[in-house]
Amino acid sequence: MAEGTLFYVVGASGSGKDTLMRYGRQRLAGDPDVIFAHRYITRPVELLGENHVALTEGEFDARQAAGFFAMNWSSHGLRYGIGREINLWLAKGCNVVMNGSRAYLIEARRSYPALIAVLVTVSPEILAARLKARARETDAQMVGRLLRAPQFMPPVGNVEIIQNDGDLCQAGENFVQVISASTASSRAIA
Repeated sequence: MAEGTLFYVVGASGSGKDTLMRYGRQRLAGDPDVIFAHRYITRPVELLGENHVALTEGEFDARQAAGFFAMNWSSHGLRYGIGREINLWLAKGCNVVMNGSRAYLIEARRSYPALIAVLVTVSPEILAARLKARARETDAQMVGRLLRAPQFMPPVGNVEIIQNDGDLCQAGENFVQVISASTASSRAIA
């Protein structure tokens, strides 16, 4: 059995990663070969935000010390982890989709060299409007995010770029197609 593919979704905060992942999760819900991994985050759950597992700092420390994370990083005062269960899913031939960190991508590639980075891009004007609408950051934090967004260069290695300026259905179907194409080729190999 061929090992599954890890899809490491990245993009500037506000680019629409969570929305695209929700769209993909709904569209691919009936496909047993695709699993969307939940992140463990030291942030309370938000109704419209990412579908994640909220942990306290102490809970995060305990899971990290026990070796329960395949990947973990810190960003903007929060801690993020991806559970080791992804290794089992990949070994079983499932394709795993996860919300990653741009800064952690190089480290993720060390552990998962065949991963496919999915870079979600958006124009600066749309990004500014989305950040303002979600009202999660202060004005200073929002300006910082807008300044950092264009500094990230497309990652080296396997990468797919999803432009997410317009209609969710268009970007969402492009996202689903990227995952489905790999899933179909995995089935053909097996």
